[in-house]
Amino acid sequence: MNPNHYVPQPEWSSDFIATPEAVPELRRLVRARLEAWGLAEIEDAAELCVGELVTNVIHHVGSGTPAVLSISLKAAHLRIEVRDPLSMRLPVLLSSGTFSETGRGLGLVSATADRWGVIPTSTGKITWCEIAALVDTPGSSACVSELLKAEALLTLYDWAPTHGAASHDRLRIATGEEAAIALIVDLLYWLRARGCDPEEVLDRAQMNFEGRLGGADRWN
Repeated sequence: MNPNHYVPQPEWSSDFIATPEAVPELRRLVRARLEAWGLAEIEDAAELCVGELVTNVIHHVGSGTPAVLSISLKAAHLRIEVRDPLSMRLPVLLSSGTFSETGRGLGLVSATADRWGVIPTSTGKITWCEIAALVDTPGSSACVSELLKAEALLTLYDWAPTHGAASHDRLRIATGEEAAIALIVDLLYWLRARGCDPEEVLDRAQMNFEGRLGGADRWN
């Protein structure tokens, strides 16, 4: 796909020194960033996960450790990553009692986020989690006709549309995303089989989509 037609997704990162004093400041910065991105609904969950991931570095890598916090919006999920320089000690989720502090942080992350994990790197490790997100932007309130046509197609991929508050359910968003990917892939196969250039069609579709997003009258 022509990179000039790609719509960049929000991304933000900050270097920090892992100390208890850094936790509230990082939580505040993340809240401000999510407000700017229209993700007010998941601010509390994201703040909790950021606090616990940073605290995990303080307790298990060491206070004063240089680290990096980053958040990014990919598809329908907010991804939170904390990078630290220690790869020999990977965090694990432990069964902890009510009064046990060991393993409590990752237990909260596991209970709050949709998924989490650890990635060893050549310079340390990345502890990450993802939270389902619904971006509140003019482009997310698409024309009813476009939404109805898209939902009608997705029902062919065993995705059942619902209406009202249930349409924001995390599981529905995830399954709808997978169904949409399957639909796009099948269409690309169809185009290639008919002698069309899938990349060119994707470029044209991207330009069409961006043009519709620019039509504030239609998308509000």
